[in-house]
Amino acid sequence: MTFSTTEIALEVNDLEVSFVDSDGSLEVLDKISFSIERNAFVCIVGPSGGGKSTLLRAVAGLIQPTGGNVLFPGMAEDKAQTGLVFQKPNLLPWRTLRDNISLPLEIDQRPEAEISVLTQEMIRLVGLEGFEKAYPHELSGGMAQRVAIARCLVQNPEILLLDEPFGQLDALTRERMGDELLRIWNERRKTVLMVTHSISEAIFLADRVLVLTCRPARLIMDLPIELPRPRADAMRYLPEFTEAARLLHAQLKDTTVPACQL
Repeated sequence: MTFSTTEIALEVNDLEVSFVDSDGSLEVLDKISFSIERNAFVCIVGPSGGGKSTLLRAVAGLIQPTGGNVLFPGMAEDKAQTGLVFQKPNLLPWRTLRDNISLPLEIDQRPEAEISVLTQEMIRLVGLEGFEKAYPHELSGGMAQRVAIARCLVQNPEILLLDEPFGQLDALTRERMGDELLRIWNERRKTVLMVTHSISEAIFLADRVLVLTCRPARLIMDLPIELPRPRADAMRYLPEFTEAARLLHAQLKDTTVPACQL
């Protein structure tokens, strides 16, 4: 499936973030700039502790930048611009699967009929029909993360931000969730910016992979992924996949120092 991606959905311009504590100032992001076209899927990789999650939170508006700005060209100010999914699902244990997904709509005081329709639509989208009355402790890790994605998407954000969403899953479930994420992305056509530590996951999912250095993070590579869509597991063995992995491994190896490991 091919989408038109000529319109810019997100612009990050010379973004800087520093934190001040009792030990002084800690510079986390150093003049990071990039743009993402509408409907594109972009992954971010880099050393642990290098500022990838900070970047995502700054885009989401949860952190005030020290310098630079984040822009959403052409988006209505009254519409949800971003939705953020964390590494942990963070589901409310006393609410059912359905009620966890509907929570943002309830907070927004939407009409009951609208909440019911939108919530059921999200349950279908993430493939969890039949589990509406299940509680979080009754769900597998992959199911719980699908609920978290549905809870985010039910607000219909323009841009979906994913912060290592499959990091706590085993390898096989992680691959399956990658396939599920691409299916959801194909159906919903959202702009996606995703942090991952997995190079193969980034290549398989993304149109582009951004590489950040160790803290203070700088953008040192913006690698286009030349694989056709829709993606299939067999593509993991193509020469193009191997070459992209080689380039990313080499770049990441150069960015890693003892104080900031992968």
